[in-house]
Order: sequence, then C-alpha cells, then structure tokens
Amino acid sequence: MTRTHLTRRGFVGVVTAAGVGLAGCSGSGGSGGSGGSDGDSGSNGGSGSDGDSGSGGGGGGTPSFDGYLSETSNYDGVVDRTGQSEVTVDVGVEANGAYYGYGPAAIRVSTGTTVVWEWTGRGSLHNVVAEDGSFESEQTQEEGFTFSQTFEEAGTVKYYCTPHETLGMKGVVVVEE
Repeated sequence: MTRTHLTRRGFVGVVTAAGVGLAGCSGSGGSGGSGGSDGDSGSNGGSGSDGDSGSGGGGGGTPSFDGYLSETSNYDGVVDRTGQSEVTVDVGVEANGAYYGYGPAAIRVSTGTTVVWEWTGRGSLHNVVAEDGSFESEQTQEEGFTFSQTFEEAGTVKYYCTPHETLGMKGVVVVEE
C-alpha cells in the first residue's frame, strides 16, 4: 500500500478547491435569475415579482410563483382573461410528456370570475385540487366533465392534479380586483 504525504500547500489547495466547488451548491440561491425564456415578453400586466402575493397587475414581467410551475412544460406565462365573467381551463392537455396538463397553465382573472375546468377525456384520471385546500374536484376521466369555482377575493391560487402533480400537472389562477 502506498502512503501519500500531503504537504501544507497541497492541503490548502485541496480545501480551497473544495470550498469553491461547494460555494455554488450550498448557498441560498440568491434571486435565482430570470428563469430563462418561459415568459411571454411581459405584456401580460403581471406584477413582475417572484412572490405570490396575488396583488396582480401594474408592472411588466411574468411572475414565477416561486417556481411552482417550473416543472410544468406547457407554462408559457400568464394568460390574461380579466374582464370575463367565465373562463374555461382544459384538463388533460398535452404537457409533461403526455396529457398531463391544464390549458392554459396560468390565468389572470378579475374578482367575481368563474373558472370552469373542462376534462378532455385524455390522460387518465385527473382532478383539480387547490394547494390551500379551498376547493377540490372529484377524480374523473370523463370527456366533457366540468368543475367550476368562482373567485371572489384577489390573490393567487395554486392548484394541481393529485395523480399527476409530481409529473408537473399544476396550474395557477391570479385573481385581481
């Protein structure tokens, strides 16, 4: 067996290299950057922040919802549906490698708007569950099945499909006054 003798200079070099290598992995992450080009040029009136305060429009940029939709392949910014009394979101659209998506993945609506989720019949059983527990549909794969929720208060509501949440089947409703 060979015994390796480590000099003081060698030890300092190894420790320094290890420290530099870990520095990029162990920090709080800072702002996390812009997240690439998963937005839509900021023309949707979003708040421009990374938070999910739900305060809504006023500025440019696309909110990231603290990364909630980062693994949702069909998320391409928030679709503005403000001013409409009823908005439809398709359940079981092509996303995340199969029919595991909501279409659109993120919408902006006015207070008092009713969002109707309508099943496409594709992708097996789906449901719609609010992350905060405020609503939950039954699980079904029946084409044309609908579930609706009226949003009376401003805020941001994150939701998911129980069977496919880990595959990225998530959505967001931003409610503005």
